[in-house]
Amino acid sequence: MFPPSARAVLPDEIQVYTGDINAPGQLGLELHVNTTPSGIGTPSYPGEVTTPHGWRYTAEFSYGLTRTVEFGFYIPTTLTRDNTFYVTGPKLRVKWMPLQPQDGVGSFGGINVELAHVGPRFEASQNALELRPIYGHQDARWLWAVNPVLDWNLSGTARSGVPDAAPGVKVARTMARGLAAGVEYYADLGPVNHPLPLHQEQHSVYLAFDVDRKPFVFNFGIGRGLTRATDRWTFKWIFEIPLG
Repeated sequence: MFPPSARAVLPDEIQVYTGDINAPGQLGLELHVNTTPSGIGTPSYPGEVTTPHGWRYTAEFSYGLTRTVEFGFYIPTTLTRDNTFYVTGPKLRVKWMPLQPQDGVGSFGGINVELAHVGPRFEASQNALELRPIYGHQDARWLWAVNPVLDWNLSGTARSGVPDAAPGVKVARTMARGLAAGVEYYADLGPVNHPLPLHQEQHSVYLAFDVDRKPFVFNFGIGRGLTRATDRWTFKWIFEIPLG
């Protein structure tokens, strides 16, 4: 069993945010899919549904309100290893991107705020707030982005006014027209004022590919956990679903 400070994390969206944002009036839909063929099977709190051999499917709807503001709504679901299907709980977000690349070249920066309500089988804290700063740069050959995420637990025994640090980093290189390959890194370090010991932190690295050959637009990644508190192997996909 992990200590109470090592909160569980439902891996419904494994993604580093870059400079993408919907145009005003544009409706978008992405399908996030991931599975864990090898991971941690011991619950971190009583009643938790663990990740090994399960599948997570999340529909993410987005709408561009203005040139710099986008709203999002998530419907996460889970198919467990014993073939039980759950709707895990809704999530709402708003993204503000005042700094955007021009014609696919330049720096980008902004912030994303997300409010989640998740069932007790999947998170120790059913209500959570995420603050995700977004910064990076892209050109015809390279893209890099950093998301120094802060997560607040708003309910339950894990409730705290101190956020957890959960940074994400992405570096990708264009290999051919419509194809980029690179590395994505994700971590959960524990409370910002008292980081966990390394063996209790979550660290994972993904070999990731981005395909943009419309109508086929998707991300695929193979992830390897680097600590014993992290699932050993995870596969993830993000599909862009055309809406017209």
